[in-house]
Amino acid sequence: MKGIGRDFMQKTQYDYLEPSDQTMGLPQPPLFDEPDPDREQFDLPDPSGLHLPPVDLVQLITDRRTLRRYADDPISPAELSTLLWCTQGVKRVTGRPSTQRTVPSAGARHAFETYLLFNRVEGFDPGLYHYLSGEHRLEAVDLESTIADRITESALSQKQVQASAVTFLWVADVYRMAWRYGERGYRYLHLDAGHVCQNLYLIAEALGCGVCAIAAYDDEGINTLLGLDGETRFVIYVATVGKK
Repeated sequence: MKGIGRDFMQKTQYDYLEPSDQTMGLPQPPLFDEPDPDREQFDLPDPSGLHLPPVDLVQLITDRRTLRRYADDPISPAELSTLLWCTQGVKRVTGRPSTQRTVPSAGARHAFETYLLFNRVEGFDPGLYHYLSGEHRLEAVDLESTIADRITESALSQKQVQASAVTFLWVADVYRMAWRYGERGYRYLHLDAGHVCQNLYLIAEALGCGVCAIAAYDDEGINTLLGLDGETRFVIYVATVGKK
């Protein structure tokens, strides 16, 4: 079997890799995006303030399933805060420096930024937001009334995007990973996306929500909507969330 996928797996083997920028002594990129001073920012509740009843992890994994239809109920700021904390929360910044977070990442690179389409989140206008993981806050990106329609269309018109309470859009910052691993870092970006989305599935299940992971979307269209160049930064995974 021949094709681009096979070439990718072959050419990202260690035998083909050149020295990474880290090994060449180049400075590492920022650990996370800083706030945009031109955007309105919003505080999030402390995620430790949401007291969930004890859960059986094996039962949680057993009960988890993909859901594409949701109730009309909104999610609360406390629930949103918990979803974000459990998928990209920064526990501490080490002296390396690196971030230790609530999900694993190759070499602790944590090369994702989280964008969110709000349809029904209490206390927030519908629109596109960005999670400031270093501060556990939000900033508004696009509150135009058509943004949900446009993102849904870019997701190949999958109705669960517009029906969700919130849709997560994870953006890969390539150099944050490639600085350490070079071309092989592309493999790790996709592995890390799986770690993050699985955490979303599990914490959403504990909150009485359902999730639908989405990998079928118009790459160019969705990247354009988020202001990404599609090369150094691109949407790597999407997931809708809503109350059961």
